[in-house]
Amino acid sequence: MSNTFKKIWDFLWHSDSLASWVVSFIVAFIVVKFVIYAGIGLLLGTSYPIVAVVSGSMEHNGVGFDQWWEENKDWYENKNIAKEDFETYIFKNGFNKGDIMILVGDESKDINKGDVIVFQASNTAHPVIHRVVKVSENDNDYYFQTKGDNNEDSYEQLGETKISEDKLIGKAVIRIPWLGWVKIIFAEIIQ
Repeated sequence: MSNTFKKIWDFLWHSDSLASWVVSFIVAFIVVKFVIYAGIGLLLGTSYPIVAVVSGSMEHNGVGFDQWWEENKDWYENKNIAKEDFETYIFKNGFNKGDIMILVGDESKDINKGDVIVFQASNTAHPVIHRVVKVSENDNDYYFQTKGDNNEDSYEQLGETKISEDKLIGKAVIRIPWLGWVKIIFAEIIQ
């Protein structure tokens, strides 16, 4: 048994053949996808602990906060969100396509206006990451309305005007700029 293990080890780590490179890549992919990613998900309490931002819906288009607010304040003020409130929100300057976001699973009662959540949207296979602009409670059930900072409004077709707790995937807590482009480029090559 130990001789077989030694041969496999040598093949994966010491051989310079194309076959060993391919097998090493596959083994690394499996370990990352099913061990490391799953372990991080278990630790953070969500099935999607790390997500790449694949759209520009949260971008502020390179302008500073004050200019962005002046261009968008009417919508937020109509929802009783003042500039002073928004300035205290996490990711107040939005984030960009290609960023990586670290998520935590969170109880619905701990999600507040201004938090950024990932949810399973209607009519799309991919989760959506947007800012919570309204929280409502009905008989201990929580519902959320979200909006992408760069979008004109909340999109009814995504179901983001009344997101139920069972659609929640996690709450964004950390942003890693640009690293998500690796996933985006890889996904575009496959398609």
